[in-house]
Amino acid sequence: MEAGNDTQISEFLLLGLSKEAELKPLIFGLFLSMYLITVFGNLLIILAVSSDSHLHTPMYFFLSNLSFVDICFTSTTIPKMLVNIQTQSKGITYEGCITQMYFFMLFVVLDTFLLTVMAYDRLVAICYPLHYPVTMSPVLCALLLLVSWIMSALNSLLQSLMLLWLSFCTDLEIPHFFCEIKQVVQLACSDTILNDTVMCFSAVLLGGGSLAGILYSYCKIVSSICGISSAQGKYKAFSTCASHLSIVSLFYCTSLGVYLSSAATHSSHSSATASVIYTVLTPMLNPFIYSLRNKEIKKALKRFFGMAAAKGLITDLNK
Repeated sequence: MEAGNDTQISEFLLLGLSKEAELKPLIFGLFLSMYLITVFGNLLIILAVSSDSHLHTPMYFFLSNLSFVDICFTSTTIPKMLVNIQTQSKGITYEGCITQMYFFMLFVVLDTFLLTVMAYDRLVAICYPLHYPVTMSPVLCALLLLVSWIMSALNSLLQSLMLLWLSFCTDLEIPHFFCEIKQVVQLACSDTILNDTVMCFSAVLLGGGSLAGILYSYCKIVSSICGISSAQGKYKAFSTCASHLSIVSLFYCTSLGVYLSSAATHSSHSSATASVIYTVLTPMLNPFIYSLRNKEIKKALKRFFGMAAAKGLITDLNK
């Protein structure tokens, strides 16, 4: 295959997490289990929020959207990986790779935006409780969600279109279990300085900006909590944002750890293995963090399953 913009690239090869054939059934079972748990757990959160009128608040509105994004986030990578293991194939088409990168970037950036918006929601609820119903109106919530989607989509579209300008050589092996943009750009024969600049700028502006917004929100929240006189009041205020803080810590610590470790070791395989933490493990743990630490979610799930069981019983009696 000759290098050049006129070269028709048929497919890339995803090397996956391990070259050992005997480990592939174990990897398949493990990732299938984690994927099913992720989808089922996040669907339960969405069902609980949508079926219970007590949870029709800004906090749970953003939580249900975060659960939806987490389902989409894992669905962009894991199903293709499972199919490749099952069919003993490593290939992914050029168009499929670009599409996968687009949606992966879309949902990972959207994840960071939603976490930032949720931090702002907690800031208003704790620091300005009297203004909360007016400030976090349904119109503002919908607008924040829409802006997050638009900015994420534009960023993904820009970086995906820039990939189309690159030419590739004969080495089309990606040392990852999905088409990760950094790994794909490194395979290019043409100059990638513009792509690298845009990736770096995007990471600093969107990722760093979101993190700065979250840190600012929690600095204000901590300052406000410290001003509460009673210990019970402090505990109640902190408990409303404990689950969100846990998810933020898990997402940012793992994702930053992946890129810092890969930059230090320069090992693509170790980077691919570490990526599992924030691409698969974090979305899987999110529903557990919220359901185990949130009494309202637990009550909503009990009511939902109670209603479902009652409807089933009535249907059986009518038969």
